[in-house]
Amino acid sequence: MDFKIENSEVYGLNKAYKASGNPMRTKIDNGEVNEKDINRAFKLGSCRNGLGHDNFLKGIIVQMDVTAPLYWWKQAQRYHWFDFVSSQSTMHCLLKFDVSSQCVSDTNKEILAIMQRLIDEYNSLGEDATNKKEKWRELVASLPCGFCLGATMTTNYQQLKTMYIQRRGHKLKEWHEFCTWCESLPNFLELTGVKNI
Repeated sequence: MDFKIENSEVYGLNKAYKASGNPMRTKIDNGEVNEKDINRAFKLGSCRNGLGHDNFLKGIIVQMDVTAPLYWWKQAQRYHWFDFVSSQSTMHCLLKFDVSSQCVSDTNKEILAIMQRLIDEYNSLGEDATNKKEKWRELVASLPCGFCLGATMTTNYQQLKTMYIQRRGHKLKEWHEFCTWCESLPNFLELTGVKNI
């Protein structure tokens, strides 16, 4: 299984263009987006992180389905505004997955064989087996970090800007793929200025 991001949807782009001008207005402008709005948003959105001029980027909401190995999820979870809408569950589905095909190709084949043995042992236990809970814990605790789970996520352009800047040079190829996906979002590069930072 490979890392992938699918079914991306972006909301609030035009509202954010207009909102970028709110600090200089005495009345909120809900009119049509014009070139001035877009140019202002591009300029303010590309400011250095932490200055606050890019706060309007929070209004550009992104939802997507991400399938990633556990080692990637551990790193992604550090971002406060990268929220799980819902995800696949090892507790409910571990025995339904084909663990070998659910892992990235780099996962050690010996570990996959051990996992299959543990699954077979667990499945052979009767309902009244006294060690069933212990065997389940062993099975869950032994799941390799290369095991992939999918989740529907929600975030925004400001958080993606931070993630992009912090992860574009990361050792994991999954972060490079993530950054390439960010670049494919509508006006992401222009609104965040990440290529110039």
